[in-house]
Amino acid sequence: MRSVCPFCGVGCTLRGEDGRGRGAPGAVNRRGELCPKGVAAYEIHDADDRLTTPLVREDGDLRPASWDEALDRAVAGFEAALDAGGPDSLGFLASSNCTNEENYLLAKLARALGTNNVDNCARLCHSSTVAAMSDRLGAGAMTNSLDDATEAGAVLVWGANPVENHPVAYSSYLNQAVKSGAPLVVADPRETKTVQRADIHLQLRPGYDIPLLNALCAVVVDEGLWDESFVAARTEGFESFADALRDVDIAANAELAGVAETTVREAARAFAGADAAATYTGMGTSQHHYGTLNVHALCNLVLLTGNLGKPGAGLNPLRGQNNVQGASDVGALPDLLPGYRSVADADARAALEDVWGFEPPAEPGLTEVELTHAFGDDVRAAFVFGENPAVTEPNASRVRDGLDALDTLVVLDVVRSETVEYADVVLPGSTFAEKTGTYTNTDRQVQRLFGERDPPADARRDFDAIGAFARRLTDDVALETPEEAFEELVTAVPQYAGMSYDGIGEGSQRWPFPEGAEEGEAILHRETFGGGRERAEFRAVGHVEPADDVADDELALTTGRVLQHFNSGAVTRRSTTLSRLYPGDALSIHPADAEARDIADGNPVVVENDRGLVETTARVTDSVRPGVVFLTFHFAEPLANELTGDELDPEAKIPEYKHSAVTVMKP
Repeated sequence: MRSVCPFCGVGCTLRGEDGRGRGAPGAVNRRGELCPKGVAAYEIHDADDRLTTPLVREDGDLRPASWDEALDRAVAGFEAALDAGGPDSLGFLASSNCTNEENYLLAKLARALGTNNVDNCARLCHSSTVAAMSDRLGAGAMTNSLDDATEAGAVLVWGANPVENHPVAYSSYLNQAVKSGAPLVVADPRETKTVQRADIHLQLRPGYDIPLLNALCAVVVDEGLWDESFVAARTEGFESFADALRDVDIAANAELAGVAETTVREAARAFAGADAAATYTGMGTSQHHYGTLNVHALCNLVLLTGNLGKPGAGLNPLRGQNNVQGASDVGALPDLLPGYRSVADADARAALEDVWGFEPPAEPGLTEVELTHAFGDDVRAAFVFGENPAVTEPNASRVRDGLDALDTLVVLDVVRSETVEYADVVLPGSTFAEKTGTYTNTDRQVQRLFGERDPPADARRDFDAIGAFARRLTDDVALETPEEAFEELVTAVPQYAGMSYDGIGEGSQRWPFPEGAEEGEAILHRETFGGGRERAEFRAVGHVEPADDVADDELALTTGRVLQHFNSGAVTRRSTTLSRLYPGDALSIHPADAEARDIADGNPVVVENDRGLVETTARVTDSVRPGVVFLTFHFAEPLANELTGDELDPEAKIPEYKHSAVTVMKP
């Protein structure tokens, strides 16, 4: 039996064999490739702290309970909150690590109870990307497929590290273009494994993407490298944008970003000089309190060079989790209904009323970070599904206080995560291999899970657990099986119209899926942009300073992933294989910064700001630029998010993870 990897958004097919994951040829990994995380994916089934029975809190401690008792306690808490504070006193955190059907069911439940307070952790990684791309291009998803990446004449990777974070996407697709001679340009403050393969490294200061992108665009205009035919036929506002670029001091912007002007010009020529250039973007671009503006600036470069609507090109966000795309597609968002239609759109609500039998509420709900800020205040009861906000949210001390202040916290998960320790009711759920349903990968391919095994002991499949909770609260969420939910969601999500379980089979179907299609459209915006618009506009973007000022005695902390672990580490830290490969975290610090603080490699260090303090060890390395330090966000100890800020992007409400002022010293 085959399944789909539960980690990054690439969507590799795998199968379990002797407790380990084995690659199987599939829709994406056609040669059966698998990275170390996929190999270790099945180890979670036998984790020592696997949740196998419901738990309820009594006298301060969690004790085993029956499903009836646990659900009764959960429902009583939600009904009490509803009676006291109305629908918006409830909050739902859906999961971009779980299936389309599960997220659809949970989001539908929130709306049936009268609130749009539902979000998923896509808010924390690519909400700014979706906001900017939806605004400018009419669709917040990869514009191209991984397949046609092999045709790129140049590859620009901005704020991403696909060699480590999306290994199969890099090795099977991006690297094929690079091996064929496409120059690889990487913008990243660190020398990552992807940078080590690059022809040009734009080693920018964290938080200075916009000056660098404006400088690149200015070089393109200054040297006459823009695509005149594309600009004339498919864009608007070029003249005013070009005028703004002529006022850009390329040398000054390069200096502000911390990159040599000669390197900026070299990168601009390499990108603009290709017949087709593909851009891949990640959380280094999006996770800022002005992340939406970063993506707008990146859109300008792609439009200026005519790199949309053709093979080997495009603006392509690399989704971090396996179902970031799908959880958002099906409406697990506070301001958008299934298919990215605004909750304020009366026609969209009426269309859903025809499907659901009730009209969803019109007032936008709270985003994920806003919800955690409201925990214990306006929000009194919360359902957390397959997420670990005690570790993943910024300014973690504030979040833990909120979790503790809730009247009722219900957690549905597979392991005893840090968030479980704050729960009043814990529901034991299912892993990827124990469920049926679908995921939607980073290039919009919908793939099926076939349920290789049953959940252990008294654990239940996530869809069944959500359904049992929902049916005790309302009669408006009567979906009995994942297949029934999929049949409904393809009528609720326009992009999925025409898809079916049988049609997907052991392959995939990609959205949008025109009538009569076999696989769906691989390349968006060939002739028109989303919504049928003929032109995309240029938009001048000015620099916004990072939220934290970095004083002379401070350093800028940035965070990210490593190959061997994943997100909060709730699963990978429990893997013997992965923990052996990468047993713990350390603070990467440049030799000059270490010397100034009398810190040697391997020394214990304290990293501190006004939000928190962590203790770790120093890894002295020139892989980070001077003035910058790096921690992963995979570990509860040290917990990088003790230090990260929760100032939000005004449009996407994504927090600032990539630039936090810290002091670093020996204890």
